[in-house]
Amino acid sequence: MVNRNLIRNLEDDDILAELALLVPADQAEELLFEALAAEQQDYAQGKLVDGRIVEINDEWALIDVGFKSEGTVSLDEWGGDEEPPKVGDTVKVLIEEMEDELGAADDPYGMISLSKRKAEKIIEWEDMMDKVAEGQVVTGTVVRKIKGGLLVELGVIHVFLPGSQVDIRRPGDIGDFIGRVIQAEVLKIDDMRRNIVISRRSLIERQREEDRAYLMKELEVGQIRKGVVKNIADFGAFVDLGGIDGLLHITDMAWERIGHPTEMVSIDQEIEVKVLHIDREKQKIALGLKQKDRNPWENIEEKYPVNSDHKGEVVNVMSYGAFVKLEPGIEGLVHISEMSWTKRVNHPSELVNIGDEIDVKILGVDPAGQQLSLGMKQTQKNPWDEVLERYPEGTDVTGKVRNLTNYGAFIELEEGIDGLLHVSDMSWTRKIGHPSEMLEKGQEIACRVLSVDEERRRIALGLKQLDNDPWDGDIPDKYQPGQLVKGKVTKITNFGVFISLEDGLEGLLHISELAEQKVEDPEEVVKVGDDIEVKVLRVDTDERKIGLSLKRVEWGEEQERAAAAAEAAENQVPASSVEGELKGGLGSAGPLFPPSNEE
Repeated sequence: MVNRNLIRNLEDDDILAELALLVPADQAEELLFEALAAEQQDYAQGKLVDGRIVEINDEWALIDVGFKSEGTVSLDEWGGDEEPPKVGDTVKVLIEEMEDELGAADDPYGMISLSKRKAEKIIEWEDMMDKVAEGQVVTGTVVRKIKGGLLVELGVIHVFLPGSQVDIRRPGDIGDFIGRVIQAEVLKIDDMRRNIVISRRSLIERQREEDRAYLMKELEVGQIRKGVVKNIADFGAFVDLGGIDGLLHITDMAWERIGHPTEMVSIDQEIEVKVLHIDREKQKIALGLKQKDRNPWENIEEKYPVNSDHKGEVVNVMSYGAFVKLEPGIEGLVHISEMSWTKRVNHPSELVNIGDEIDVKILGVDPAGQQLSLGMKQTQKNPWDEVLERYPEGTDVTGKVRNLTNYGAFIELEEGIDGLLHVSDMSWTRKIGHPSEMLEKGQEIACRVLSVDEERRRIALGLKQLDNDPWDGDIPDKYQPGQLVKGKVTKITNFGVFISLEDGLEGLLHISELAEQKVEDPEEVVKVGDDIEVKVLRVDTDERKIGLSLKRVEWGEEQERAAAAAEAAENQVPASSVEGELKGGLGSAGPLFPPSNEE
């Protein structure tokens, strides 16, 4: 093998003569031409050069590129569809790495690094650069999915299609495009990295912009148009009319109630819609599907007159009522207050559930608002129409305590029929502060019907009326003025002390009747719970009150007469008119029992 480094060192004038000493004469001129050609090649790292195969073994081919040393190329760089390399073949290779002037320290043979495959890639790239420019539309085949997008084959090179540039709305799986032939716009060419980025989206948007402009010119309200469902949301679907999307709202999909747009349409489905509204400035279009069919609300007042009865299906239950479908597209609301005459309904689900078939009465019709007001209870007999017959005044009834309030108790006589038992009608003798002192919720009790107000739907009940009024004879007979009785202190107020004489019967020991001397605080004399003996001063059956005295317990007749005379003089009445009666118990401060605001 001739060392071409020697050739380079020969003087130009005697180069042929010197070559003749090295090789046969017929080869000297050929070697000179090769050396000159090689001399014109750029041997910088990363450059393409022509080389000649000078030797082949099982692993590589030795290639002479006309430099001071040869390089090798692996046989794997020849594809299966290529002719096998032969000695003497000329190939295009890439200089990957150069040796220095003295040769690489770790390479005793001083070979350069070459690549046939990379040279072919560079040639392919340069060939592509002659055909492709930024902004140009190209056609290629999607070959595989990579991180961030797709790889598209353009001729012999692969270019990158980002996932965001595949379509206007990114598909669920961009891998579905593998194997498809697509058109795209060249977005960017990076010559240094030999990368090309393309966009299918920009091409589609450009075409849609043209289609949109044309479509907006010819689109009119009322037109029936074909479109393709491109996206579905909870509130409706977006339909591509061929360059511009229109919104098909869920309320315009069907005359009857639907839960979600997917009940009516699906992605990529072709449908016919009616143009309802066009905002040309904002380029917004409202579409309708149900408007293609007859409006079931036409002549609604004739089909469903007020007070007519119908059967319907419960399609929705809310806290305030239930929606009932009478026919497809025709629904009405049964308000919770119109569900039962007697039952206390906390939530409509206590009476109806979705899917139930029920009877309803038309209460009101609003054609403009497309609303029907329905009633359930109106299809049944109102039990309050017969309450006067079933519960006449004076009737004794039995019921359950349903609720307690400050002013009384509500007694359930039957489902939905309550009567009010007022605190004043619970006991003839006992002063009731709260119904819970005598009753508890859920308790069964007997009462008497005192009155019925059918119009206001109220029944007044009494508990004490079941017994005779003890103030009509029993109490006046048992407690006479001047009589000494024993009792227990139950309550102390600023005007006196209440004494329990027997169960449910109390008398008032006024502060003026506690002691001979003036008492500022009743608790100075007695305490709650004390058992004391008192004298009956007065029994007032009209006011249902008993006046008592502690200071007069030890008084004799003389003291009583003197007190009666003093009281008569104070009231400016003859002493004879009060003689024999113990009026007392009132003091000078007022009535026997305190006003309600002092209790």
